[in-house]
Amino acid sequence: MKTRLYLLTLLFILGLFSFSSTFAQVKPLESQEEGIVYLDVTFLADLDQTEQSYVVRLPNGFEPDREYDIVVVLHGLGGDRFDIIVGQNCARALRDVADERNLIVVSPDYRARDSWMSPAAEADLLQILRDVKKEYKVKRTFWNGTSMGGTSVLAFAVLHPELVDGVMSNIGQANFLEFKNFRENIERVFGGNKQEAFDVYKSRSAEYFPERLTMPLALYVGMHDETVPPHSVLRLNDVLKEMGKTDLLMMVNPDVGHLQTYEDTKRGLEFIIDAAKK
Repeated sequence: MKTRLYLLTLLFILGLFSFSSTFAQVKPLESQEEGIVYLDVTFLADLDQTEQSYVVRLPNGFEPDREYDIVVVLHGLGGDRFDIIVGQNCARALRDVADERNLIVVSPDYRARDSWMSPAAEADLLQILRDVKKEYKVKRTFWNGTSMGGTSVLAFAVLHPELVDGVMSNIGQANFLEFKNFRENIERVFGGNKQEAFDVYKSRSAEYFPERLTMPLALYVGMHDETVPPHSVLRLNDVLKEMGKTDLLMMVNPDVGHLQTYEDTKRGLEFIIDAAKK
């Protein structure tokens, strides 16, 4: 009976997607999780007509006519959209929270593997959100990411706060003008160095726009992190506290470097969901 219901649901979903002109291809992916549907979606980017992709993870017992919260998860440097399926620590925490809270998960490539919330990645995410909201009944949209993804969710939140109902950022940073690592990667996707593309760097630096972070916010850093140093996020937290922000959770691990944990990711996700407006 469960298998038949799963297949009927899957066929219904694929039928919905087939009527959307913005999608080039939708295919189901193998899953070891009982009752969970993964869909790999390929679409033509409005920005440059290139093929781009994302994965959708539908909850057990998905009902097409029901309203759902979604969480957009952004992978780290070198990752891709499939991290949500095979990843551990943060990805496993997100899968568990999605199961407990009945969430739809959207895992984009966002110009993998080193996008750093570039203008092209931003454009793709805006398009993905529009299309996802056409295919599903979306209530609230949460954002989660680790490392480059943790940086990118903060960047997207200050670029488009109206599209964000809560943010959980793992080992990210909040100041591209200060950030010195991965210089060549960032210059390539941002369209130049910090002088040549100053507005791109600054507009994605959450530390300069704390007033835009009106949504619930959870932050996690490791104090010995030399890959993505924690200082800008710690300063951002201090400013937000001075501004009187109460829906804010700062998690600091004094003993680790560039390392995320299952427990803190789960705690942060639960915090932003519980603190968000219903």
